[in-house]
Amino acid sequence: MNGRLRTRFLIIFCVTGLSIGLFLVLGIHLGLDLRGGVRLVLNVITDTAVRREADLADQPLNDAQVNIIRSQTVDQEISVIRKRLDGIGVGEVSIQRYGPPNKSQILTEIPGVTNIDRVKDLIKATAVLELRLVDGGAFENCDAARRFRGAVPQSLELLTDASGRCYATEKNAVAYGNDLKDAFRSHDGDGRPAVGFTFVTEAAHRFREMTKTNIGRLLAVILDDRIQSVAAIETEIGDSGIIRGGGAGFGAREVDDLVLVLKSGALPAPIKYADGGEQLIGPSLGADSIRRGIEASVLALISVIVFMLLYYRWAGLNAVVAMVLNLLILLGAMAYFRATLTLPGIAGIILTIGVGIDSSVLIFERIREELREGNAGASVVKHAFHRVFRTLMDTHLAGLISAAFLFAFGTGAVRGFAVTLVIGLVSNLFTSVFVSKTIFEWTLWRGRALWL
Repeated sequence: MNGRLRTRFLIIFCVTGLSIGLFLVLGIHLGLDLRGGVRLVLNVITDTAVRREADLADQPLNDAQVNIIRSQTVDQEISVIRKRLDGIGVGEVSIQRYGPPNKSQILTEIPGVTNIDRVKDLIKATAVLELRLVDGGAFENCDAARRFRGAVPQSLELLTDASGRCYATEKNAVAYGNDLKDAFRSHDGDGRPAVGFTFVTEAAHRFREMTKTNIGRLLAVILDDRIQSVAAIETEIGDSGIIRGGGAGFGAREVDDLVLVLKSGALPAPIKYADGGEQLIGPSLGADSIRRGIEASVLALISVIVFMLLYYRWAGLNAVVAMVLNLLILLGAMAYFRATLTLPGIAGIILTIGVGIDSSVLIFERIREELREGNAGASVVKHAFHRVFRTLMDTHLAGLISAAFLFAFGTGAVRGFAVTLVIGLVSNLFTSVFVSKTIFEWTLWRGRALWL
């Protein structure tokens, strides 16, 4: 075997081994329709965002402006929820608008989720972080605070911590969650889990000036109208700090979730789960879908193998080898990119089989034309592949463009189909041109006919 063929076979063996290894080690993520999971319908309370914008503008909004605010609020909710779910690694989720525009609803499909309550709490957490100066406390409870202070001034608000103790805090916060540059796991002075944070430059300067002029006062860290911790300002504070979990401290998972919601940002409006909007997709449906999908794929595979062997005789083995290798590369690439396999994705795999066979048919027919013209030997393979390459590039490029639009504008299921189609088209170019040509050249090197 000459050096050129040896190099080409080495490349083929390496790609095959890598694809098999990736598939066996990393595995394939299954979508909601195959793996099971939960489907949630969320109602976005956009009236809250509308009232907030009206207060900031200090004037009532017209219907057109209200509709714009509602639409923007839903889009922002989708963005924040996606960041939170991606952060806990629940796999590829589908988050999209749901129902008529006036409903302001979101449909969330989460495959393979095991702790549904944690996911629901994480989605729903508004995560509004505020740092406020404390004007009085701690009181045993808010009734005790009212008895002690009398009428509470408009500039103050009574808030409680996890143990029920009450503090009178200034309504105007000195810093907010959107002033944060980063949030991360940390520990308090007693070594218990806490959440560390850093401010952006402007907020850090403002916070430093505030703490320098308020040394000796108490500062409360407030999350979603609940005081998380209260500490005395002993010196000016720069661009960082920590959030303690009160007397008992945070649990490890509480810290992770709080870091995640702070980094993803606060929800622009609260949400409620729609009545009857939670639907569990059991694994039995996924198992049945997988079985039917595998049956369809195997039937398609056997059908094309029989056709190629009957019509192209032994040369059909070339097409079969290229097609099988194409599927192995497809599965390996999906495992590497952590792509989610859905039922439409299985349809994409079946379509990939058809595209691969179509490419082999184009190549074989071009070789037959070369043979009918009286050409022989290596020149047949060289000329046939050279003449068919542009046709293959045009057809595959058109398919890739279509798949790109499906991925960009489609929903979760359609995107699953587009992902498998893109990977399948790219791998098919490799197998139908590089692998198939190598097999034909090896056949000629062995002194065999092209068997067509």
